[in-house]
Amino acid sequence: MLQDEQTQNLTDNKRVNMSSNRKAFAIAFFLIVAVTSAGDLWTKSWIFGRLGMPGTSDALWIWDGVFGFQTALNEGALFGMGQGFVLGFAILSFAMLAGIVIWLLGPFYKNWFLVIVMGLISGGIIGNLYDRLGLHQLRWDDGFHTADTPVYAVRDWILVMLGSYHWPNFNLADSYLVVGVILLGIYVFLHEGRETRGERRDGN
Repeated sequence: MLQDEQTQNLTDNKRVNMSSNRKAFAIAFFLIVAVTSAGDLWTKSWIFGRLGMPGTSDALWIWDGVFGFQTALNEGALFGMGQGFVLGFAILSFAMLAGIVIWLLGPFYKNWFLVIVMGLISGGIIGNLYDRLGLHQLRWDDGFHTADTPVYAVRDWILVMLGSYHWPNFNLADSYLVVGVILLGIYVFLHEGRETRGERRDGN
C-alpha cells in the first residue's frame, strides 16, 4: 500500500514537472519569436524608410566596399533562390510554422536548446512571411513590374561584398533561419551520434 502511494506521488510529481516545463518552453518560445520577428520587421522598415525603394539611393557603407546597407526586394527564397515562387514559399512557411507549433504544444521531446533554435527559425519565417503577404504595403515603381501594384516580396537590406563578389542582399530573418538550421543540424548530428554509440555499446 505504501509503495503504491509512493509510486503515485512520483507519477504525480513527474506530471507536474512536465506541465511546468511545457509552459516554460511555450513562454520562452513565443518570447523569442516576438523579439526576433519584431527586430527583423523594425530594421526593414527603418532601412527602407531611410534609403527608399531599391535603386533610388546609393548604398550606405559601414565598412567601405565590404559591408553596408542597400535595399533590395526578393521575390524568391533565401539569398534570392527560387525567384517568382512567392505563393509557394508563403504556403510552405505556413506549413512549417504549423508543424513547429504542433511540436511545441504536443507530447514530443523538447529541451531548452531545441526551443531556442525553433524560436529563431520561427521568427525568421514570420519576418519573411509578413513581407511575402505584402503586409509592408510597398508598391512597385521599378519599370519591370506593373506600376503601383502591391509588392509581394521580401525586403532585404544587408549588403556584403566578398572581394569583387556581391553576396545576395539579406535581412535579419534570413540570418535567424541560417543560424537556426545550422544549430539544428549540429544537434541532430550529435544526438544521432550519441544514440548510435549507445546502441553499439548495448549490442556488445
